[in-house]
Amino acid sequence: MRRLFSLVAVGTFAVTASANAVELAITHFGVGLYGVPYAIAKQKGWFKDSGIDVTGFLTSAGGGTTVRNVLASELPYGEVALSAAIAAIQQGLDVKIVHAGVVSLADQVWVTRKDDTSINTVADLKGKKLGYSSPKSVTDMVTTIMLNDNKLTGQVERKALGAVGAGLTVLREKGVDLFYVTEPAWSAEKANYRQVFNSADWVPRATQTVGVAKSDWIKANGDKLKALIAARRKGVEFIKSNPDEAAQIVASEYKIPLEQAKSALATVKDVPNGYWSRGEFDKEGMDALLQGLRLVQAIEPGDFDWRRVVDESALPADLPKSFK
Repeated sequence: MRRLFSLVAVGTFAVTASANAVELAITHFGVGLYGVPYAIAKQKGWFKDSGIDVTGFLTSAGGGTTVRNVLASELPYGEVALSAAIAAIQQGLDVKIVHAGVVSLADQVWVTRKDDTSINTVADLKGKKLGYSSPKSVTDMVTTIMLNDNKLTGQVERKALGAVGAGLTVLREKGVDLFYVTEPAWSAEKANYRQVFNSADWVPRATQTVGVAKSDWIKANGDKLKALIAARRKGVEFIKSNPDEAAQIVASEYKIPLEQAKSALATVKDVPNGYWSRGEFDKEGMDALLQGLRLVQAIEPGDFDWRRVVDESALPADLPKSFK
């Protein structure tokens, strides 16, 4: 998983040379599933229907840089990691959280070698070597929680290995016994590794990403923000009602084989409460991530008042409000 302050975040809008066209920049687009609703909304013309011509997608390094790009953009709205939003707010940046994005860790799969049958339960990790991405990352957080909850702290050697590709190489060479893969990469690697756990097994509810916008822009562009959130919501609902066509769109926009796209969407299809939020917040999942980030010292300690930083004014009227 990507480092929370520099790598875990999803998306900003970047205005192109055309006055009416924009490119929607989504961190790790084509690598993570965060951008699927946006890809669908673009292909179906729902952004254009809302008066915003999304012509394509850009990738971004994410984290604090992504939040700063949102604030500096002519269209200062984007979807970023909740961790990045929290860090920005604690640094005093004028940003509001306007909707939820991905509200599950179900895309994060923990695997071992095909020929290693020694790990089947959490207890089997005792004395083993576990790889994760980097200190203060989501994988650092979830594995720390898992070890603490199962009284295995200090009994499992953990190694920070960086990105998925590098970690899988170490796993193949038996430098660690367990590492993670995210979708849709996991669907391309299933034949090469054995799935043992899912991060959602350890942290059932955790909000990964949220939509954010600059405060003064929200006040001046409430209708535009509502249209953006509504178009994304239609993308989320389309995934559920039209999974085959959704997979075709993912394959096209992500430039991956159709079967890989179908497999990736199937991984998160039956997540309790959904993998992609329609926009409404999951306060329990937000609190879970907040406490996990504090556990690994990824954010500053102290009280954090969600009502001070969340603005639900642009959410569709029929969606529940968590911060009244």
